[in-house]
Amino acid sequence: MPEAPLSKDEAGHGVPSIDAVFTPTQDEYNRMRLVSMLRKHVMIDMRKDMRDDYEGRVAPKVAKKTGKAPQTWREIEKAMEAEASYRFYSSVRYNAQEMSFNSVQDTVERVLPEMIAVGKEAAAKNPAGGSLATTPGFDVPKYVSNQDVHLIPGCFHSEWTADDVAQGAVTAWGGKVFAGAIPHRTDSPGGVALSIGNWLTYKFPDFKPKRMLDMGTCSGKNMLPYIDIFPGLESFGIDVAAPCLRYGHAQAEYYGYPAHFSQQNAEATNFPDGHFDLITSSFFFHEVPVPVTRRIIKECYRLLKPGGVMVHMELPPEKAVDAWQNFFWNWDTEFNNEPSYTMFRATDPTETCVRAGFAAEDCWEQSVPNFSSFSAEQFAKMARGEVPTPDHGSGGWFTFGARKQA
Repeated sequence: MPEAPLSKDEAGHGVPSIDAVFTPTQDEYNRMRLVSMLRKHVMIDMRKDMRDDYEGRVAPKVAKKTGKAPQTWREIEKAMEAEASYRFYSSVRYNAQEMSFNSVQDTVERVLPEMIAVGKEAAAKNPAGGSLATTPGFDVPKYVSNQDVHLIPGCFHSEWTADDVAQGAVTAWGGKVFAGAIPHRTDSPGGVALSIGNWLTYKFPDFKPKRMLDMGTCSGKNMLPYIDIFPGLESFGIDVAAPCLRYGHAQAEYYGYPAHFSQQNAEATNFPDGHFDLITSSFFFHEVPVPVTRRIIKECYRLLKPGGVMVHMELPPEKAVDAWQNFFWNWDTEFNNEPSYTMFRATDPTETCVRAGFAAEDCWEQSVPNFSSFSAEQFAKMARGEVPTPDHGSGGWFTFGARKQA
């Protein structure tokens, strides 16, 4: 089993750590902790209470009135939208979402000059051997720029000054608050990549990728672990958000990862045909319209070498879960500035891959065990299919993908 990435204390120091510049005051830190605990409360306790209310009171009420309980997620939504349990849950969840990112803004704004200086030094020196390429005046797609996705103020892409990294820092540190990682501060790269990368070593024992592309990479946290898992791997990450790329490049150089970041639209990249052995993404496709998803998967097919693999971690499709789960997942469409969320989940991932050129027998849709949730022995048994893998959100990550025929 490959080892997890280096911790901060073990990392090389060719440039300063951009994360070390993020130094909240005691009040700011306490605010972050409070918001993190509030969001955990709403996503676990209030979520359960709302479902209990639906099953114990609302569904029987609808059945008594109409002769049957709600059958689809839309019927559940219609039944719940006027109920106090759902309205209160939605209000608290919406505010906790906003506060996750607002809670780190004061700190980021106070230390932004120092963060920018670290980012510029990393770009000038590239001590790990990586690179950074951004494009002045880059045309950010309207499906990103038209709203503050995830309720992040300014979204991922906005730039407020030269060489800006603010939105990268707000997204990264706000994401820690959002995910409950405050006060449990950690600087290790992403668990999605650790999970999928290690799973690939079991699914395709013969697969030894030499060059990978991570689409919608943001700060690259779910790209870097692949470099540890596949020694000698040349790693590329693309995104439309320059501040996130600058922030991620500085992190990679500090940790000693020779990763290459560039500002590109995944619909049409500047890489040649067959350039990659491995293409990945994490929580990416539900952010883009379905026609764009189809263009990106077609681009994946073009970019993969024969025998190459693409694997995308995403939300489970509508067909894979019950009506209540679909009702729960699709909350984000209306309230979290993710208008493509429901439409993407209603598609068939395998059908999308086949339309792009992949053979149906080479496609998959399955849950991958979370690397951090299980022992090495348990992970291996799940990866080999000897025991079931938990569902997405309960110890597993939903993935879809395909291997291009040789």
